[in-house]
Amino acid sequence: MSEGITYAAAGVDTAAGDRAVELMKSAVARTHGPQVLGGVGGFAGLFDVSMLKAYDRPLLASSTDGVGTKVAIAQALDIHDTIGFDLVGMVVDDIVVCGAEPLVMTDYIATGKVVPERIADIVRGIAAACEVAGTALVGGETAEHPGLLGPHEYDVAGAAVGVVEAADLLGPEKVRTGDVVIALASSGLHSNGYSLVRAVINHAGWTLDRHVEEFGRTLGEELLEPTRVYASDCLALARDAGAQVHAYSHVTGGGLAANLARVLPKGLSASVDRASWTVPAVFDVVRGLGQVPWGDLENTLNLGVGMVAVVGADGADAALARLAALGVPAWTLGVVTEDDGATGEGIVRGAKGVDGGAVRLHGEYRA
Repeated sequence: MSEGITYAAAGVDTAAGDRAVELMKSAVARTHGPQVLGGVGGFAGLFDVSMLKAYDRPLLASSTDGVGTKVAIAQALDIHDTIGFDLVGMVVDDIVVCGAEPLVMTDYIATGKVVPERIADIVRGIAAACEVAGTALVGGETAEHPGLLGPHEYDVAGAAVGVVEAADLLGPEKVRTGDVVIALASSGLHSNGYSLVRAVINHAGWTLDRHVEEFGRTLGEELLEPTRVYASDCLALARDAGAQVHAYSHVTGGGLAANLARVLPKGLSASVDRASWTVPAVFDVVRGLGQVPWGDLENTLNLGVGMVAVVGADGADAALARLAALGVPAWTLGVVTEDDGATGEGIVRGAKGVDGGAVRLHGEYRA
């Protein structure tokens, strides 16, 4: 009589999953303050929200996202402890846009084969980024999907919940004519547009171990540069009354103009001077290698601007000084004016389902 088929024979190793949890527990615990109850391993993460009693009208903010095909770079290089910054940045920095403090986060990892050390590296990176953001990592799930994903393949996703006092909510309703648009520098490509980047690299025949003079390091090291996590810095700036923050825009898929237009009210327009900053080398290398038109590049990648703050005219100097003190490179992009209804190259009006304001890109990029 033949032996029956077991779960392990089907490709799922529950013992490896348990080992991964043991390897990551200390990193996750470092994100926990006294509000977290129960620690790691429960069916649900518990977070004491007694502080909400002090709010007049607390609003919960939630977000979920992944890392996209950047995981292919991490897998090819067998480096997994930085991808967590990309995941956390994509999630919590969407929450902070409305002025909300990200309280808790959970993650989900799907893989073809659970290698405990690799899973633990991924979660350690997530936990380290949560520490930077001031967010508790209260739960997660690792799912083994043999036959659906290869043994070395995985994908990651996450979700977070935050809170903001209704009176402190940031967004289009607070933006006014004369407001100043301020750029917060990105750390590189962040986590968007990697399908384009990978296609360009494959077309050029470049390998990840190639040293690139413009980067001062290998191509793989540049492409795996972690996403800058802005949450704590944006909260600090929003709480600085002198900075007069009215809105934030997280520059992700769609580029600067499309994402900025989402946080502007209909009837107003923000100017963006392309010549106000030097485009980091990685974007110009991608453009040159693939002969990618500037228009396609700016509609796909962040081009060096990872977050935008819209502040009152009298708060611009204070905002720039505060960001400098926080160690965040920042500069003025332009101002908010009445929308004259013009159309044409460089003008985006509304985006991603939002019937919002307009963004006018003008000038030439400096690369």
